[in-house]
Amino acid sequence: MRILAIETSCDETAIAIVEGTVAEGGTSFTILGNALLSQIEVHREYGGVYPMLAKREHAKNLVPLLSAALEEAEMLRKDLQSIPADIESALGTLLEREGDLAGALLAMLREYGVPDIDAIAVTAGPGLEPALWVGVNFAKALALVWHKPLISVNHMEGHLLAALLQEQEANAYLLPETSLPLLGLLISGGHTEIVEMTDWLEYRLVGQTRDDAVGEAFDKVARMLALPYPGGPEISRLAERARERGGANPFTLPRPMLTSDSCDFSFSGLKTAVLYLVKDKELDETEKEDMALAFEEAVADVLYAKTVRAIEETGALSLAIGGGVSANAYIKRVFSEKLPADHPEVSLSIPVPFLTGDNAIMIALAGYFRAKRGEFADADGLIADGNRALGTRLK
Repeated sequence: MRILAIETSCDETAIAIVEGTVAEGGTSFTILGNALLSQIEVHREYGGVYPMLAKREHAKNLVPLLSAALEEAEMLRKDLQSIPADIESALGTLLEREGDLAGALLAMLREYGVPDIDAIAVTAGPGLEPALWVGVNFAKALALVWHKPLISVNHMEGHLLAALLQEQEANAYLLPETSLPLLGLLISGGHTEIVEMTDWLEYRLVGQTRDDAVGEAFDKVARMLALPYPGGPEISRLAERARERGGANPFTLPRPMLTSDSCDFSFSGLKTAVLYLVKDKELDETEKEDMALAFEEAVADVLYAKTVRAIEETGALSLAIGGGVSANAYIKRVFSEKLPADHPEVSLSIPVPFLTGDNAIMIALAGYFRAKRGEFADADGLIADGNRALGTRLK
């Protein structure tokens, strides 16, 4: 089954074409085409993602990225098409709020034939709603013209499944059969949550942040230290310098909710503690490195402790860590070194580096499994939901 996937939840515009097949020991995935464009430079001057600017950039980027992904997959074939007037009108209505996207897409659709795909998957949430709507409406337009079924994908499910992929060779991956129950620690700029998968693709929310997401906290602390956006990589870079230098750290930070009777997180107090320590001070480079180290270690301690608590509460046999913050080298090291000693029965999966951030490959994975279950979306009922949840918390 070949899935064309579209991702526009935040500040990455991405389109991928992925083929999934049943294989011995799991499901085999081949990346036929993959195109991604980051908006980091566009948003850097704002110190974060500006939603309406992200929306505009997605509308500008989608058609060129679609062409690039199809060309890489050898599916961009010249074949002049006549678009019926009623279809053209419906497409124009779908994309009327997306700048010149309708015109650019119609020009492409008239020039090239229908690609050899089975379905179109699109991120419908969570994320920034203005950005999500661009991708959702684009997917609807393609489905309308190409007569392909639609699949509504939860962005966080994509992150979780991407963590399970094992690279076999270039552009070829295996998603192995996974021991259940599985825990997903999903950590990104907008989310910090632990979900439990007891049955395949069935989720229960075990814990979540009560305030800031961990990636958001990284960015806010980076701004306090006058570091450029995005803050996470900058904090990690300085923290590694402090580790290499060694010596006592003059900064001590709290571990919020570390011993509380829940699997929930709180990073607001940690962020505030940094603020009080740096307020009205001009930190030199060494002090910035020490503060970055103190902050990163506090975050890692909380993430690990809460995840271990969730493992012990659920009896999980597998742990997958997904989302942009899963790229953090120190957090990966903490889990990779401590979990085998504390819980040797639990397998650990962390995404390969290029799948840690937002991408369309992970949306294709989720789309494939949802399509195999016959879970296709009605175009009229497919909406963008910025607060879409992956699992519900049981009372």
